Amino acid sequence: MKPVIALVGRANVGKSTLFNRITKSRDAIVADFPGLTRDRHYGDARAGGIDFIVVDTGGFEPEKPSGVVAEMAKQTRAAVAEADVVIFVVDVRAGLSGQDHDIARFLRTQGKRALLAANKAEGMADSPLLAEFHELGMGAPHPVSAAHGQGVRSLLEAALEGFEPPDEEAAGEAGAEAERGSSPERPIRLAVAGRPNAGKSTLINAWLGEERLVAFDQPGTTRDAIHVPFERDGRHFELIDTAGLRRKGRVFEAIEKFSVVKTLQAIADANVVVLLIDATEGVSEQDAHIAGYILESGRAVVVALNKWDATDDYQRQMLARSVESRLSFLKFAPVLHISALKRSGLSALWKALLHAHASATVKMPTPVLTRLLHDAVAHQQPRREGRFRPKMRYAHQGGMNPPIVVIHGNSLEHVPDAYKRYLEGRFREHFRLVGTPLRIELRSGRNPFQDQGS
Repeated sequence: MKPVIALVGRANVGKSTLFNRITKSRDAIVADFPGLTRDRHYGDARAGGIDFIVVDTGGFEPEKPSGVVAEMAKQTRAAVAEADVVIFVVDVRAGLSGQDHDIARFLRTQGKRALLAANKAEGMADSPLLAEFHELGMGAPHPVSAAHGQGVRSLLEAALEGFEPPDEEAAGEAGAEAERGSSPERPIRLAVAGRPNAGKSTLINAWLGEERLVAFDQPGTTRDAIHVPFERDGRHFELIDTAGLRRKGRVFEAIEKFSVVKTLQAIADANVVVLLIDATEGVSEQDAHIAGYILESGRAVVVALNKWDATDDYQRQMLARSVESRLSFLKFAPVLHISALKRSGLSALWKALLHAHASATVKMPTPVLTRLLHDAVAHQQPRREGRFRPKMRYAHQGGMNPPIVVIHGNSLEHVPDAYKRYLEGRFREHFRLVGTPLRIELRSGRNPFQDQGS
């Protein structure tokens, strides 16, 4: 599992700026889920060869008894509870405040490793203003400037101390596995993700044929990602039950571990994800956000509409519309109707999962890809941009899970997204890819005549 680093502090000390600096903004995966209250964001980052998750929180006032600020404080407590390391951000220029003392006192009671980041300290590494922050009892402050990037690297090195990057042998095995698909020695990892009370634990219990997981008619029964080994038809699997995401208004209690971070980690670690949707409630914003993260992670996915037996004709019509509108970016994913409680539709779901995994790990020979590419171009050429028309020469497979098709040629930077989708459709049709994203990368060689006049 990736380490989790939470950014905590009072309002306007630069936590979000530091978050963007660490995640490099464009690469950040932001999950602004309803029900997690204000401005709680999650992002992927990498430093020193270690991948980790960063949690940005709103302004923290531990002693505020009520109101919106109190709800934000609950979210911050949940972020601290799920974190491996906490970075306590303070403002050097504003100086030490009573609220900083309150936050420090709270962090000392949590038993989590915490670092003190003195932000807005550009050019102030040796300033005496840093001395007063020793009062907090959080150790020596790390002077940083989130806006300019100063001191951020050394802060992350300190935060990630004790976490080891993957060794070369493991990385080599992972690379080899990516080349040939899942190794027979390694189980296929199936994660079940969705909102609380969608029936995730009930589904896994139905697969296992026993009450292996606690399933109760109350949202939030599962408190962490649960891994269960499973064998079916001679193949080994690892079933992952995840904590659900709470609906708006059902906020986190400080001691609860109903963590979106754990769900994101389970999705990133899985080979195939079942997006479980409560058919009686329709497709929510939480479902759409989870689906978006699955797509960004490149995981194969099957959409299962659970509790189908408890819906009437009108609900089914509305559900079909909501799936079509809110999950339109998952058109490649099969949609199945099941009842985990009554164990109906599970055989078809299992077949869809295996088909999605086979599609995600399919081998696409270079001669076949190149022939498909040339046939597609002969049927419909990319439009001309300026003096040159994009020229596509050959294609080869660049990776698995998700499958990646790399196309080489000239002037390919002008190929529009619509044409890439056209090519994707041709490749999907030939290889019968279902349930997995397909990524197309275009690589242009330099045209020797490009800089010459006509």
